[in-house]
Formats: sequence, structure tokens, C-alpha cells
Amino acid sequence: MTRLSQHPESIVISAQLTHNLVLRHLTPAQWAELIALIEICDYAKGAVLEHQGDHAMEQYFIIEGILRRSVSNAQGKEMILRFAAETDIDTSYAAWRLKTPLPYAISAVTKVRAAKLSMEQWVGFLNRHDSIKSAFEFEIMKLMSEVMGHTITLHLLDARGRVQRFMRKHAALAERIPKKELASYLNLSPETLSRLNSSGKI
Repeated sequence: MTRLSQHPESIVISAQLTHNLVLRHLTPAQWAELIALIEICDYAKGAVLEHQGDHAMEQYFIIEGILRRSVSNAQGKEMILRFAAETDIDTSYAAWRLKTPLPYAISAVTKVRAAKLSMEQWVGFLNRHDSIKSAFEFEIMKLMSEVMGHTITLHLLDARGRVQRFMRKHAALAERIPKKELASYLNLSPETLSRLNSSGKI
């Protein structure tokens, strides 16, 4: 990992981060303050950024690639909660505020480049800038609503309906997520997902 201020691609990366759904709200002065704290990290496909149960937590701003949240039980059964790609975030903010272990894992679906800083640094920054804190917490509420909506979908919609909902809400990700991962997210077998795709029913 490299500090953004010292990264050889700092100009390009900084431009990419100005499109992030949270960081786009920063003023030049706020950006100058934050840039000294941000580190740029590159992760291989499958890398785990945060483990379920972790206490050391960080804030991520996705520059390139796709992250996922997932939860696992003691028997190793996994449920994928969400995917997030360029301009999006992932975070352990709620667990930090509640002072609880992280209830999910964050991992790389593809190669990922992300900007990150510790949750302690990020919360300190938010506490100095009320407008950014408000914008960030609004995005957290949307994120939590998305996860809740997905969980409800798994119970209320049939296989076709689940796939159609994903295509309606996340069409840009459909061809980028490995079919096995997408099938798992939709609680389908890869064969069922393939059959729905090939039959033209979605």
C-alpha cells in the first residue's frame, strides 16, 4: 500500500476518487486534509480485505474492480449480501459505532484497487466535517436498505424474479461478476442461472 500523496499515479487516482459517491461532496480544503490520510491498495481476486469478526476496521473507496460482503455460519455456509464496484464504498462504520466485531467479511471478486483509511481516521474526519458526515450516513442508510431489500427478495421472489430484479438494479455488473458468485448471491445453483439465461426468460 502507498499513501495517495506519494503514489506515482496520484493525479489519475485523485481524479477517479472525485467521482466517488461520498468523496464527490468534498471541498478542495477537505480533500487536501483527507489526501494525507488515504492509502492506495491493490488486491488480487479472492483477497479478503476484512474478516468476519474483525475488530480492526477500515473504510474503503473503490477505484477499480468489485468487492463483495458476505456472512458465514459456523458450518461454513456463506451468504453474499452485496456487490460494490467503482465509485462505491464498503465500510465497517456501523460495527465501529456500535463497538461490535464486524458481522460480515469484505473480499475482492475481481482484482481491486481501493483507497482506504482506518475507521478511526475516517470517523475523526467526519466529526470535523458535518456535511460530509451527513452525506456519508445517508449512503450508509441506502446501503443497509439495499441489503435488506436483497434479503427480502430471496424469500419472496422465485428464481426468475430474483434474476430479473438483479438485472434491473445492477445490469452493469451482470457480465463482470463470475456466474458462480452471482448464482450464490441469488441463492441459485449455477445450472439454474445458466438455464434461465439460455432460455431467454430473463
